[in-house]
Amino acid sequence: MNTWTVVLLVILAVLIIAVAVLYFLGKRMQKKQAEQEQQIEAHKQNVNMLIIDKKKMKLKEAGLPQAVIDNTPRLMRGSKLPIVKAKIGPQIMTLVCDEKIFDMVPVKREVKATVSGIYLTSVRAVRGSLPQPENKKKKSWLKRNVEKLQEKAGAKPVK
Repeated sequence: MNTWTVVLLVILAVLIIAVAVLYFLGKRMQKKQAEQEQQIEAHKQNVNMLIIDKKKMKLKEAGLPQAVIDNTPRLMRGSKLPIVKAKIGPQIMTLVCDEKIFDMVPVKREVKATVSGIYLTSVRAVRGSLPQPENKKKKSWLKRNVEKLQEKAGAKPVK
């Protein structure tokens, strides 16, 4: 055997091992997520609340309890989370919102919400209806730059 076939066999073996490891890690993560979903479903409560503010901010800036910050993985501490400040009864609370419903949460309106601990899982309107978010497609880096250049040049945008 020449050296190229040996190198290719070694690379193939490493790739097969990496795929197997990722497969088993993915299965384990799916089990953890299913357990977390069960816990959220078990502890959910329906609450009337007045939404004061909503932002995407880092955990440390959000004003969440120190126990929550300590229990989050190190990699997640730097990322931005959807945070909602709401008045529930007489007290103002900071809640972590589900990413799927963050755009539907109205500001300065009263809503009926499903809360599990400090996690906001769903929102329904008390009076009227909630504004439905527009489905915005994310544009690629190239399309955004082409549109900027077309605006500067005064040309009509291509769709």
